[in-house]
Amino acid sequence: MQQNKITMLYRKFTTEIEDFLKKEPRKILMINGARQIGKSYIIRFVCKNLFKNYVEINLKEDMEGDRIFSEVQTTQDFYIQLGIAAGKKLGKKEDTIIFLDEIQAYPHLMTMLKFLNQEGRYRYICSGSQLGIALKQTPSTPMGSIAIKQMYPLDFEEFLLALNVSQNTIDSMREQFYNEQPLSESLHNYIMKMFQYYLLVGGLPDPVNHFVATQNIQHVRNAQKDIIELYKIDASQYDEERRLKIRRIYDLIPSNLENKKKRVVFNEIENKKGKYHNNYGEEFDYLTASGVAIDVRAISNPHFPLRESEKKNLLKLYLNDVGLLTLALYDLNVNAILNEEKSIYLGTVYESVVAQELHAHGFPMFYYDNKKLGEVDFLIDDFNSLSVLPIEVKSGKDYYIHSALNTFIGKPDYNVKKGIVFNSKREVTKKNGAVYMPVYYSMFLDHNVKEADMVLKLPELPE
Repeated sequence: MQQNKITMLYRKFTTEIEDFLKKEPRKILMINGARQIGKSYIIRFVCKNLFKNYVEINLKEDMEGDRIFSEVQTTQDFYIQLGIAAGKKLGKKEDTIIFLDEIQAYPHLMTMLKFLNQEGRYRYICSGSQLGIALKQTPSTPMGSIAIKQMYPLDFEEFLLALNVSQNTIDSMREQFYNEQPLSESLHNYIMKMFQYYLLVGGLPDPVNHFVATQNIQHVRNAQKDIIELYKIDASQYDEERRLKIRRIYDLIPSNLENKKKRVVFNEIENKKGKYHNNYGEEFDYLTASGVAIDVRAISNPHFPLRESEKKNLLKLYLNDVGLLTLALYDLNVNAILNEEKSIYLGTVYESVVAQELHAHGFPMFYYDNKKLGEVDFLIDDFNSLSVLPIEVKSGKDYYIHSALNTFIGKPDYNVKKGIVFNSKREVTKKNGAVYMPVYYSMFLDHNVKEADMVLKLPELPE
């Protein structure tokens, strides 16, 4: 029987790992991110290319198996066990790297990283799916010795590349976005079809690989269901009561997003009145720190930078991957997405994919919540203009109706330069401070300050 060929997916994060390992020998790179987003695969690929000797140790597997690293107390203990596990694979520092996968399984080794780094016998790289939680529980966090980078599922640009859309085409599209110009009608139709596929498949590598190899949605959905079950099993570290709360909050995300307000309803988590955010703080922290959910917090009086005005008692949660959302909402019925059924409201799906893009591009996200003036889907910091950028996401024909956004843009004290309304139409138009553009252009939003502004000119010393 012929097997489907799985090829390596292009990931932008590959360059980040390569650059770090080449340019930063004084620190250990620690990569955080949800399970099943391809962390181990990318690390393995990069390290094998850069180092003659590559050693990989999965500490979660060790914890569930021989536990040879469970009682390690000193660096000498570690080297002894490493020698047993690695055999003849160890060489000199310049040609040997040790990959400690799922390091959160052993918090005591996270503390030891500082001393392993100081002794400098080998290079190290680590990854984990719950590092944010583990670092909080670590008695002595090795800050100064580690650098933490976050990895995400494939964004839409990476998805296009997986489906053989050329980088030149994407770069041309990026220029059109920067110039606030539309694509040609034929290219727009093609990219929108790809965008619809992305809504179904999402950006988790296993479902993407199945789609690239077979284009079979049944295979994609089966892979997605396995991942959801894995996410739920991962919460088993907690006692039964807390584990049930975590699963309940996670299961409620799709239905919450289908509501008008889209925010988490705290009373529904245990079907008890009088519940607030503080009652579930640890559960929310787990879902976001483990990377399986994206949180967007409310702001009623927005000023740059947005973190100074956030309200912690109101939040929206999105699944980390839009493919998991469309699985929950439509299962195998692809017509809701591909045929844009009139009876189906796709606003939730469009909004979720924009949240996923913004999250993957490093934006802390907020939303505008004002009882008198209404709500705006997303607020992000625009570091180039030092102002707030409001974003609305629309899926239907009434995409130009957004009274809250109009009011938001029109308030002088908010210092808003412009707003964006993402929708399914090809045209790019401007009206009353809002720019209307196709939803796939969300993949080009970034928070990088222009490189020219990063170089500071030293003043001349006065005579």
